[in-house]
Amino acid sequence: MAARPAVFLDRDGVLNEPVVVDGRPRPPETLAQLVVAAGAERACRTLKRAGALLIVVTNQPDIARGTAERAAVDAINDALRRRLGLDDVLVCPHDDADRCACRKPLPGMLEEAGRRWRVDLAASVMVGDRWRDIEAGRAAGCATVLVERGYSERAAAGADLTVRTLSEAVPWILGRGFSGSCLTDETAV
Repeated sequence: MAARPAVFLDRDGVLNEPVVVDGRPRPPETLAQLVVAAGAERACRTLKRAGALLIVVTNQPDIARGTAERAAVDAINDALRRRLGLDDVLVCPHDDADRCACRKPLPGMLEEAGRRWRVDLAASVMVGDRWRDIEAGRAAGCATVLVERGYSERAAAGADLTVRTLSEAVPWILGRGFSGSCLTDETAV
Protein backbone atom coordinates (compact mmCIF):
# COMPACT_ATOMS: atom_id res chain seq x y z
CA MET A 1 0.00 0.00 0.00
CA ALA A 2 1.41 3.39 -1.00
CA ALA A 3 1.97 6.08 1.58
CA ARG A 4 -0.75 8.71 1.60
CA PRO A 5 -1.02 12.27 2.86
CA ALA A 6 -2.62 13.21 6.14
CA VAL A 7 -3.94 16.34 7.71
CA PHE A 8 -2.59 16.48 11.25
CA LEU A 9 -4.80 18.57 13.48
CA ASP A 10 -4.18 20.07 16.86
CA ARG A 11 -7.26 19.67 19.04
CA ASP A 12 -7.85 22.71 21.27
CA GLY A 13 -8.03 25.89 19.21
CA VAL A 14 -8.41 24.12 15.86
CA LEU A 15 -11.21 21.57 16.23
CA ASN A 16 -12.76 22.90 19.41
CA GLU A 17 -12.86 26.23 21.14
CA PRO A 18 -10.18 26.63 23.80
CA VAL A 19 -10.93 28.05 27.21
CA VAL A 20 -8.81 31.24 27.20
CA VAL A 21 -7.55 32.39 30.60
CA ASP A 22 -5.39 35.52 30.81
CA GLY A 23 -4.78 35.31 27.06
CA ARG A 24 -3.56 31.71 27.20
CA PRO A 25 -5.49 28.75 25.79
CA ARG A 26 -6.62 25.89 28.01
CA PRO A 27 -8.45 22.71 27.04
CA PRO A 28 -12.03 22.12 28.11
CA GLU A 29 -12.01 20.21 31.40
CA THR A 30 -15.12 18.13 30.74
CA LEU A 31 -17.20 16.88 27.85
CA ALA A 32 -19.88 19.39 28.90
CA GLN A 33 -17.40 22.23 28.19
CA LEU A 34 -16.60 20.96 24.68
CA VAL A 35 -17.60 23.42 21.95
CA VAL A 36 -16.73 22.34 18.41
CA ALA A 37 -15.18 25.24 16.49
CA ALA A 38 -17.38 26.90 13.89
CA GLY A 39 -17.01 25.19 10.53
CA ALA A 40 -14.83 22.35 11.85
CA GLU A 41 -17.39 19.65 11.05
CA ARG A 42 -17.80 20.73 7.45
CA ALA A 43 -14.06 21.26 7.00
CA CYS A 44 -13.29 17.75 8.25
CA ARG A 45 -16.02 16.25 6.07
CA THR A 46 -14.60 18.02 2.99
CA LEU A 47 -11.02 16.94 3.75
CA LYS A 48 -12.14 13.36 4.40
CA ARG A 49 -14.08 13.25 1.12
CA ALA A 50 -10.90 14.38 -0.65
CA GLY A 51 -9.06 11.33 0.68
CA ALA A 52 -7.15 12.89 3.57
CA LEU A 53 -6.44 10.98 6.73
CA LEU A 54 -7.51 13.15 9.66
CA ILE A 55 -5.20 12.60 12.61
CA VAL A 56 -5.28 14.63 15.81
CA VAL A 57 -1.97 15.18 17.61
CA THR A 58 -2.57 16.90 20.92
CA ASN A 59 -0.47 17.84 23.94
CA GLN A 60 -2.46 17.32 27.14
CA PRO A 61 0.06 18.16 29.90
CA ASP A 62 -2.69 18.62 32.49
CA ILE A 63 -2.73 14.82 32.77
CA ALA A 64 0.90 14.84 33.99
CA ARG A 65 0.22 17.89 36.16
CA GLY A 66 -2.65 16.09 37.88
CA THR A 67 -5.20 18.75 36.95
CA ALA A 68 -7.00 16.62 34.34
CA GLU A 69 -8.15 13.02 34.39
CA ARG A 70 -7.17 10.84 31.44
CA ALA A 71 -10.79 9.61 31.27
CA ALA A 72 -12.05 13.18 30.72
CA VAL A 73 -9.47 13.80 27.98
CA ASP A 74 -10.41 10.49 26.32
CA ALA A 75 -14.13 11.34 26.48
CA ILE A 76 -13.52 14.64 24.68
CA ASN A 77 -11.33 12.90 22.09
CA ASP A 78 -13.94 10.18 21.51
CA ALA A 79 -16.70 12.75 21.04
CA LEU A 80 -14.60 14.67 18.50
CA ARG A 81 -13.62 11.46 16.71
CA ARG A 82 -17.27 10.46 16.23
CA ARG A 83 -18.58 13.91 15.35
CA LEU A 84 -15.76 14.93 12.99
CA GLY A 85 -14.92 11.56 11.42
CA LEU A 86 -11.34 11.56 12.70
CA ASP A 87 -9.17 8.58 11.82
CA ASP A 88 -6.99 8.70 14.92
CA VAL A 89 -6.15 10.76 17.99
CA LEU A 90 -2.66 10.69 19.46
CA VAL A 91 -2.20 12.24 22.91
CA CYS A 92 0.98 13.33 24.66
CA PRO A 93 0.09 13.22 28.37
CA HIS A 94 3.48 14.62 29.44
CA ASP A 95 4.75 17.98 30.64
CA ASP A 96 7.96 19.66 29.41
CA ALA A 97 9.89 18.35 32.42
CA ASP A 98 9.23 14.77 31.30
CA ARG A 99 11.46 15.32 28.24
CA CYS A 100 9.49 12.85 26.13
CA ALA A 101 9.79 12.50 22.37
CA CYS A 102 6.06 12.93 21.77
CA ARG A 103 5.43 16.41 23.21
CA LYS A 104 5.16 19.07 20.54
CA PRO A 105 7.26 20.94 19.38
CA LEU A 106 9.02 17.61 18.87
CA PRO A 107 7.62 15.61 15.94
CA GLY A 108 7.18 12.30 17.80
CA MET A 109 3.38 12.04 17.49
CA LEU A 110 3.45 12.90 13.79
CA GLU A 111 6.19 10.35 13.16
CA GLU A 112 4.31 7.69 15.15
CA ALA A 113 1.14 8.38 13.16
CA GLY A 114 3.21 8.24 9.98
CA ARG A 115 4.38 4.73 10.82
CA ARG A 116 0.97 3.58 12.06
CA TRP A 117 -0.95 4.87 9.02
CA ARG A 118 1.76 4.78 6.31
CA VAL A 119 1.65 8.55 5.93
CA ASP A 120 3.72 10.48 3.43
CA LEU A 121 4.85 13.22 5.83
CA ALA A 122 6.25 15.42 3.04
CA ALA A 123 2.82 15.47 1.36
CA SER A 124 1.00 16.11 4.65
CA VAL A 125 -0.11 19.24 6.49
CA MET A 126 -0.01 20.11 10.20
CA VAL A 127 -2.73 22.55 11.34
CA GLY A 128 -2.31 24.16 14.75
CA ASP A 129 -2.95 27.28 16.76
CA ARG A 130 0.36 27.56 18.66
CA TRP A 131 4.08 27.75 17.97
CA ARG A 132 4.55 24.18 19.22
CA ASP A 133 2.27 22.87 16.45
CA ILE A 134 4.06 24.75 13.69
CA GLU A 135 7.50 23.66 14.88
CA ALA A 136 6.40 20.02 15.20
CA GLY A 137 4.97 20.06 11.69
CA ARG A 138 8.11 21.57 10.24
CA ALA A 139 10.33 19.11 12.14
CA ALA A 140 8.30 16.23 10.66
CA GLY A 141 8.68 17.64 7.14
CA CYS A 142 5.03 18.69 6.76
CA ALA A 143 3.56 21.89 5.39
CA THR A 144 2.09 23.98 8.20
CA VAL A 145 -1.03 26.05 8.78
CA LEU A 146 -1.42 28.41 11.72
CA VAL A 147 -4.93 29.11 12.99
CA GLU A 148 -4.18 32.52 14.47
CA ARG A 149 -6.03 33.07 17.74
CA GLY A 150 -4.08 36.06 19.12
CA TYR A 151 -2.94 34.35 22.32
CA SER A 152 -0.71 36.19 24.80
CA GLU A 153 2.27 33.88 24.38
CA ARG A 154 5.23 33.17 22.14
CA ALA A 155 4.21 33.84 18.55
CA ALA A 156 4.29 31.08 15.96
CA ALA A 157 6.68 31.82 13.12
CA GLY A 158 7.28 30.21 9.76
CA ALA A 159 3.86 28.74 8.99
CA ASP A 160 3.18 28.21 5.30
CA LEU A 161 -0.31 29.65 5.70
CA THR A 162 -2.02 31.68 8.42
CA VAL A 163 -5.82 31.66 8.74
CA ARG A 164 -8.47 32.39 11.35
CA THR A 165 -10.26 29.01 11.13
CA LEU A 166 -9.71 25.50 9.85
CA SER A 167 -12.36 26.15 7.20
CA GLU A 168 -10.29 28.94 5.69
CA ALA A 169 -7.39 26.53 5.20
CA VAL A 170 -9.33 23.81 3.37
CA PRO A 171 -8.93 25.13 -0.22
CA TRP A 172 -5.18 25.58 0.30
CA ILE A 173 -4.83 22.10 1.84
CA LEU A 174 -6.78 20.50 -1.00
CA GLY A 175 -4.67 22.39 -3.53
CA ARG A 176 -1.62 20.53 -2.24
CA GLY A 177 -2.64 17.44 -4.20
CA PHE A 178 -5.22 15.47 -2.27
CA SER A 179 -7.21 13.28 -4.66
CA GLY A 180 -10.35 15.36 -4.34
CA SER A 181 -8.61 18.69 -4.67
CA CYS A 182 -11.21 20.21 -7.02
CA LEU A 183 -13.71 22.07 -4.92
CA THR A 184 -17.22 22.20 -6.26
CA ASP A 185 -20.20 24.11 -4.95
CA GLU A 186 -21.15 20.95 -3.09
CA THR A 187 -17.83 20.59 -1.26
CA ALA A 188 -16.72 24.19 -0.80
CA VAL A 189 -16.49 25.32 2.79
